[in-house]
Amino acid sequence: MTRHDAEEGGPAAVAADPREMSFGEVAGEAARLHRELHRHNHLYHAEAAPEISDSAYDELFRRLQVIEAAHPGLVTPDSPTQRVGADPLESLPNIEHAAPMLSLDSAREVEEVRRFDERLRKTLGDEKIRYVLEPKLDGASLELVYVDGVLERAVTRGNGRVGEGVTENVRTIPTVPLRLRGREPPVPAFLSVRGEVIMCLSDFESLNQRRIEAAKPPYQNPRNATSGALRQLDSRITARRPLTVLAYDIMAVEGAAFDSDSEGIEALRAWGLKTPERVTVAESVEEIARYHRAFDRDRESLDYEIDGVVVKLDALAPRTLLGSTAHHPRWAIAFKFEPRKEITRIDRILVSVGRTGVLTPVALLRPVEVGGVTVSRASLHNREELERKDVREGDLVRVQRAGDVIPQVVERIDEDGHERGELFTMPGACPSCGTEPVERGPFTICPNHLACPAQLKGRITHFGSRAALDIEGLGAETAALLVEEGLVGELADLFELTEDDLLPLEGFAAVSARNLVGAIRERRQVELARFLVGLGIPEVGVAVARDLAMHFRGIEAVRSAPAEALESIHGVGEKMSAAIRGFFGAPDVRDALDRLLNRGFRFVVPDGPPAGEEGGWAGKTVVLTGTLESFSRSRLRDMLRDLGARVTGSVSSRTDFLVAGADPGSKLEKARRLGVEVLDEAQLRERLGRREGDGRPENLPARDRGRG
Repeated sequence: MTRHDAEEGGPAAVAADPREMSFGEVAGEAARLHRELHRHNHLYHAEAAPEISDSAYDELFRRLQVIEAAHPGLVTPDSPTQRVGADPLESLPNIEHAAPMLSLDSAREVEEVRRFDERLRKTLGDEKIRYVLEPKLDGASLELVYVDGVLERAVTRGNGRVGEGVTENVRTIPTVPLRLRGREPPVPAFLSVRGEVIMCLSDFESLNQRRIEAAKPPYQNPRNATSGALRQLDSRITARRPLTVLAYDIMAVEGAAFDSDSEGIEALRAWGLKTPERVTVAESVEEIARYHRAFDRDRESLDYEIDGVVVKLDALAPRTLLGSTAHHPRWAIAFKFEPRKEITRIDRILVSVGRTGVLTPVALLRPVEVGGVTVSRASLHNREELERKDVREGDLVRVQRAGDVIPQVVERIDEDGHERGELFTMPGACPSCGTEPVERGPFTICPNHLACPAQLKGRITHFGSRAALDIEGLGAETAALLVEEGLVGELADLFELTEDDLLPLEGFAAVSARNLVGAIRERRQVELARFLVGLGIPEVGVAVARDLAMHFRGIEAVRSAPAEALESIHGVGEKMSAAIRGFFGAPDVRDALDRLLNRGFRFVVPDGPPAGEEGGWAGKTVVLTGTLESFSRSRLRDMLRDLGARVTGSVSSRTDFLVAGADPGSKLEKARRLGVEVLDEAQLRERLGRREGDGRPENLPARDRGRG
């Protein structure tokens, strides 16, 4: 629906020259135009119910532009004129989220959803559980942060804790209100919202048609086009892309309180944010299954991509009890659709070598479109899976995108009269280094972990990734180039690179060479947890690396830790302990790590007692509310987590402390009613063992210094 579908409207009288008006008059008109334009934007983009035509809207918009040109001091961050885009940025900043942006555990069968439901009922002991159901949108996750109702920042999901700041780009998206609207519920002082950026299929097709007409290559799918538009350095490019943001979750809020997720969604709508369609509630697995079937049936007729439905516990207080793993909340699950499948032929089967040495058979396919994406390669997983499916070069096969993302061969299709190729067997030597592989269960592995070029490329990429040392410019392409040119034979060699080494390489000039060498050398001072992630220890992810760093507080203590010390850490069992000890105990790893440490590393460990130490903050559940003078919210949240505390967003009977600053809102009242201990800012500093003013950047954990 366009504004042309509505009746004509707009200013009737000839507008006065703003240069001849008093400042009070012109400021008043600007404020009125703000309100009018924001209202019409909401009606058009969020409600699909415009009241005026495009030409009338344009007249209002141009009038505001004239006023702001005459009085630049009236230009505000939430002005409707700020959606056109700003000057290009040099790079996108890294910004921490107000709360972790976790992924969801998934299910494909209704019985898996039933087991999820049974676990929740058993844990909560409540037969009257209610769920919120919504479509699982296939786009790019985004955090929107509003302060006093005005959009302050927008951040991509990134690694779930830190993302890229894309505020200027998101300001150009019409469905994102620059200022929240409505009076009921009142607009909160602080609001962090999670949403999904999508591109409607009809808009995607139109965009591709324009690119084809301009002799530019079309985008493969809406998700890629969306992600690329969101991360543009020039927001004026983003402004030309047909993006939509749908908000579906309140991550953090101050100045408002909700008992349920469905209340939060209603508040998002009331504040002017666009939410997904067909959001509903259910009280049984049968209702969930009907909702899933209905969306699956309508999937092909939708104007946007979805790959399932989301099932979330509606009540907010029990979510704290259920908690989360390092990757996903235990109170929600994604009920996925069956993957889309197509038929094609295998031209060749080759073997790739991954970062951990696993040899994976890969089918090279005749290109076929599966769910809007052209697929030409598909994983055959491992030796046993290849034998079970018995697929060979030349076979006709059915392929699917697992989770609508990763292509894989599902099965071979029999063909009468077709002469099949030879049985494929795994090679007797690593395709990358020639080392004889070993078999571990269904996997075939190259044991030459630190000298195999293919593994080294992957290890370098992982070492420099955002979750690890976060070395800007050290991506997969650069890592491959460094190995192929013989400049890096192990991780330690990275820290010996010079600008002269890089200048002869393709794609490098003086500035890029200097930047990469500088970025690598700067990371010789690094958080211990990041370094442990970068080593690629089997079974150890970001959360476990953080716990190891907090517990042992030094690399030597970690690498020499006995099994009982490792297993005393929450989440580390016998299997993980054995994997960690096996990694550090391998002679080639030991020697390579010694050489790496000789490059002059200085490790940073956040202040606080080792994880699991009795007393203090370890194991305590803390809620923050109100405005604090000595601490920023994100930094205080990290400080408490470094001390072993769990920081949550809502007060319950299981909350140990409520930290209350100025204007604390309803959480303070609820905490007092439940008998939760309340700490003011002075008491908080005393508990932390910090002096007045210790929230200053120079007194914060080293990983926070220099970050805005």
